[in-house]
Amino acid sequence: MRARAIIATFAVLAVFGLVGVVIWTLSSPRGIRAPLPIPTDYCTAGAHAEVTLSLDQMANAATITAVGIRRGVPERAVTIALATAMQESKLTNLDGGDRDSIGLFQQRPSQGWGTAAQIADPRYAAGRFYAALEHVPNWTKLSVTAAAQAVQHSSFPHAYQRWSIDAQVLSTTLMGDKSAAVTCVVSAKPQSRGPQAVEDLTSIMRHDWGDSTPSVRAITPDSVTLAVPGTRAGWQYAHWLVAHASEGGLQRVQFGNFAWTAKTGAWKPVPRQSARSVTSDVAAAPDNTLVAQVYAAGK
Repeated sequence: MRARAIIATFAVLAVFGLVGVVIWTLSSPRGIRAPLPIPTDYCTAGAHAEVTLSLDQMANAATITAVGIRRGVPERAVTIALATAMQESKLTNLDGGDRDSIGLFQQRPSQGWGTAAQIADPRYAAGRFYAALEHVPNWTKLSVTAAAQAVQHSSFPHAYQRWSIDAQVLSTTLMGDKSAAVTCVVSAKPQSRGPQAVEDLTSIMRHDWGDSTPSVRAITPDSVTLAVPGTRAGWQYAHWLVAHASEGGLQRVQFGNFAWTAKTGAWKPVPRQSARSVTSDVAAAPDNTLVAQVYAAGK
């Protein structure tokens, strides 16, 4: 009898513990989302690092935003696109999904979104999403959920709204409304270095930005400048560069009086006397110039 009483007591405690976990999860301000482990290399967005993503996720978010900027869509469209991709693929370019769904937005070739190869390209997928959104009547007046559902026709029509806050933080920062607000910790060895890294970085930028790619000029074998039309655009490109730092072999990005480094993973104020140069051997850059430095070859 004593053994049975002990077993019964533990069973009751286990039930109460399970109920407590469920209540804590349901009452979470972000909804029913279990906390994810933070990898060694990761990115954050927002003035107070409100959103944490993997390097790949942030790069995809930056690409979606860049496509929206070059199409001239309002920030609201970028927020809706990001929320949709967060729900559909967790901002990961999936090679499969439900039935024949593919990519960031889980678009289906059988439903006229394009070929599998086209949809697998994040730039194409984002462009098709924006084009479909723009054909939704009065989409600018709809909630994130309603607008996304009008495009996606999902079996879970209310799922997009839970990502609206994170998507808004991402769109605000990636569209340059905040300064020095996208950070990435990149400790892994660069995929390329020196002139090859510069070439790779320029190629990725042209794929994302198309005709909106700023003028790129090499100033050393491992440093380039990008001429930008203003402060907001400067932060758009600066944040994009940081988001793609792992792919582009970047070790430092500087704009205005702030510089980001892969080593620290953070933006820090640049001393006034050197605010316009990346290193002592880089010529002073005017205020409308962004400077990007890749890892030198052979180091």
